[in-house]
Amino acid sequence: MNALLQDKNILIMGVANQRSIAWAIAKAFHQAGANLIFSYQDERMKSKLEKFISSEISEPVLLPCDVTEDDQVKELFEKIKAEYGVLHGLVHSIAYAQKEDLADEYVHTSREGFQLAHDISSYSLVAVAKRAYPLMADGGSIITLTYQGSVKMVPNYNVMGVAKASLEASVRYLAGDLGPRGIRVNAVSAGPIRTVSAKGIRDFNSIIGQVEEKAPLRRAVSVDEVAQAALFLASDLSSGITGEVLYVDGGYNIVGV
Repeated sequence: MNALLQDKNILIMGVANQRSIAWAIAKAFHQAGANLIFSYQDERMKSKLEKFISSEISEPVLLPCDVTEDDQVKELFEKIKAEYGVLHGLVHSIAYAQKEDLADEYVHTSREGFQLAHDISSYSLVAVAKRAYPLMADGGSIITLTYQGSVKMVPNYNVMGVAKASLEASVRYLAGDLGPRGIRVNAVSAGPIRTVSAKGIRDFNSIIGQVEEKAPLRRAVSVDEVAQAALFLASDLSSGITGEVLYVDGGYNIVGV
C-alpha cells in the first residue's frame, strides 16, 4: 500500500466488469488506502459487480444510481452524506451510444441517438458534480475518462467522439466553477484498450494497430497505466492541476501522421 489516498472517501462510477478501466482505477485506489463506494445502474449489474469486487475488497459498498434519473443521483449523494459525511474524490467512467449510431456514418446519427450519447456520456458528469461538490468541504478531485476521438476524427467513433468533446469542455467549465472551493476537475484520455466498450467500435483492431505502429512507445497502454494516472490526479501529488486532459496513450496524440 502506498497510502496516497489513505482514509479518503472516493466514489467510483462506471465499473462494467473485471477488464474495465474503472475497475483498474478502483483497485489502484484501494491499494492506496481509499475507502471506496461503487455505484451501479440496476440490480442485474449489482449482482454482477458484487461477485468480482468482493474478491478484492471485503464488504464492498454498492449504491444504486442511474445517471439519467436526477432523483437517483440526488439519493446516491444523500446516502453518501449520511454514511460518510464527506467525499474526497469521484471517478466518472460512464459513456454510452446506440450501436446503430456507431455502426453507420456520423452524418446519419439520429437526433435521439445524439441526445442520448450526450446525456449519458457528458451531462452525467455535470449531474453528479452538482451533487458531489457540497460533500467536498475539504476540497477534492473529480476525474472523468475521455478519448482522443474528442479532438480528432477517429473512424467509426462517431457520436461518441462528439460527446467526449462536450465532456472535455465540461471538465474545463466545472474546473472554473469548483476551483475556488478547492475541488479539482480533470480528465484522463486513455489510448485504445480492449474493453467491453471498445467492442462497440467497428474495426477497433485497426485503431490498436495504428497506435502500436506509430506511437512513440510503439505499443498500446494497459488499464493499469491509466489507473496510475488517475491515482496521481486523485492524490495531493497533483494538487496544482485542474481543468486538464492527461493523455495516457504512449504518446500517440503527439504524432502528426
